[in-house]
Amino acid sequence: MAVVVTTTVCLLTVSMLAGCSKGKRELKPCEKTYTQADTLYQNARKEAGDSVVLVLLDSLEGKHALSQARADFYRGKTYRRMGESDKALECFYRVIEEAGSEDYWCYQVAGEDLCKLLVNKGEFELMVRKVIPILSTIDSIGYTERASQIYMRNILATGNLRLGKEKMAKELFDRVGAECEAWLAEDTTGAAVNCAIDVYNNIATFYFNENKVEEAEPWLERHRALLPEYKRIAEKEHPDMVQRQYISSYFNRLDVCDYHNRTDEAEKILEEYKKLDIGQSDFGHIYLANYLLQHNRYAEAADNLAVLDRFIHDSKMELTLDNLILYTNKIGANVGAGRKDTALYVAEQVAENYPMVLAKQRENDAIKMATIYDTQGKEREIAEQKAKIQHQRIVGLIVAIVLLTIFFVIYTLVRRRAAKRLAEMKAAQERIESELRIARDIQMSMVPSQFPDYEGLDMFASMTPAKEVGGDLYGYVLIGDKLYFALGDVSGKGVPASLFMAQATRLFRTLAAQQMMPAEICTRMNDALSGDDNETSMFVTFFLGLIDLTTGHLDFCNAGHNPPVIGGGEHHGDFLDMIPNAPIGLWPGLEYEGEEIDSIKGRPMFIYTDGLNEAENRQQEQFGDDRLLDILRTTHFDSAQQVIDTLKTEVERHRNGAEPNDDLTMMCIRVS
Repeated sequence: MAVVVTTTVCLLTVSMLAGCSKGKRELKPCEKTYTQADTLYQNARKEAGDSVVLVLLDSLEGKHALSQARADFYRGKTYRRMGESDKALECFYRVIEEAGSEDYWCYQVAGEDLCKLLVNKGEFELMVRKVIPILSTIDSIGYTERASQIYMRNILATGNLRLGKEKMAKELFDRVGAECEAWLAEDTTGAAVNCAIDVYNNIATFYFNENKVEEAEPWLERHRALLPEYKRIAEKEHPDMVQRQYISSYFNRLDVCDYHNRTDEAEKILEEYKKLDIGQSDFGHIYLANYLLQHNRYAEAADNLAVLDRFIHDSKMELTLDNLILYTNKIGANVGAGRKDTALYVAEQVAENYPMVLAKQRENDAIKMATIYDTQGKEREIAEQKAKIQHQRIVGLIVAIVLLTIFFVIYTLVRRRAAKRLAEMKAAQERIESELRIARDIQMSMVPSQFPDYEGLDMFASMTPAKEVGGDLYGYVLIGDKLYFALGDVSGKGVPASLFMAQATRLFRTLAAQQMMPAEICTRMNDALSGDDNETSMFVTFFLGLIDLTTGHLDFCNAGHNPPVIGGGEHHGDFLDMIPNAPIGLWPGLEYEGEEIDSIKGRPMFIYTDGLNEAENRQQEQFGDDRLLDILRTTHFDSAQQVIDTLKTEVERHRNGAEPNDDLTMMCIRVS
């Protein structure tokens, strides 16, 4: 009922606006204007749902109360809030084409949002191509929306940094910093502080993401120096944003301490953080737990994550896929702390709630679509009534109006029935696609997608699940010039296998961070994953190695996994002869035996799961070990990634359209 009332009020207001906006008002190039229609949109955004806002925008544009560019801009903002980034991009693209000669405020802010979306999608090269002409146009007409211009230059610098153009990125970052400092010196409204605090934090974060800690440090200091003034300005209206800026500052400082091995200073910062109000809050505990996990302080992390259930309850957060994944940290922390009963209990909670979360998401999508159809139906009904009243005034056309109305009603009923059937079919199809996509996204988020940038090291890996959720895994840990790497294959499929995979991955990273030898890591993983706690008798075949990147020395342990192929020797590559160890998770108390190779420099190593050599075509013929060796021996490869891509192509060619019968995971390492 509330939605219907809100919509009716909005549409009545539109009628009034239409009556008093007969002509189109030309905008001055540097003028940022708001009309009654803009105010109506702002109010609807606060008080009504996004679907109602979309209907309102259609009406405002139809009554010429909003220009097409302004309406498309607001649509893009609405779609972005709804999480429909592709639709938002289409709207912002149209704004750039429509508003470039009349509404520069709309043009610039839409350009900023467009570039942010492209960054979120990883389209850095496309973003750079788009933002440069937008900035050039704005600069040429002297538009003074300073915050938006600063943000756009900041985004442009980010794109150049991600594309490897470090010098250009630095020049742009420096220019952004200078513009912020100049604005801070003359501003009395607080707008410059709000802009600069975000910009400084973002630049530091961008450099951190590229592992350029020293470049990030000056921006961290600028950010830290501005925090007290930002708190004074924003704490009353936006206390949550102030808290997040303080959290970002503290943990960025901790990252700097880690980079420089300043452990004593890091502990002082931690103690200072814990005394803050945000540090003592449930949110602060959860954020702190992430840092503690990275430093293998599992008991402390588990203690902090004890508030997770309460935090979700008190925050009135619905159980979604995003916060369900938060529980994987809780599982890892309790496993690392030796609290296996708690870890198992949390894992059972995740497995139990996962189907419910998927069902809830489907229900929410259905409600959203139903609301859209309902509000659009009301809009059509009102339009029909108005048209009917107007036509009834023309006596000579009474008969024609009656016939037209009957035809329109019949046509509408038929279309509604067809639309309902189409919506049901589409909902069923989207439900299936959504479940498959979400399951695959969860699986792929558990393995790294970027690899070390280390001189003399060329490393690449990929995982392709055969079904919704796979049981393969891979990972690495780089500590100085020591590279730990692992690849495994969990028995079974589905959610249990993915949870077992998550535990195995977490244990590998945890133990590798303690710089244990591969055999000892396998032994400890086996003790943690086997025995009474492993009621489902799941196990994982595992190959784990440790390379000294300066000497090429390799220590490794194979736990029941396929033998890797290592280059060199007479045949330029052959299967590695190894000691047979049992898979991890079958029997507790096993002592795993490790081996070593003096140097693998110049000898590429290729590790894989049996989804490669046992891949079958339509005649159930396997890809085979001989075919694998022949490709590796006779093909020239320029990079580790080329090895993986070539074998993917060869496997697809061998399958010849047959469905994959197992997950396919591969890793290639070359040390020079």
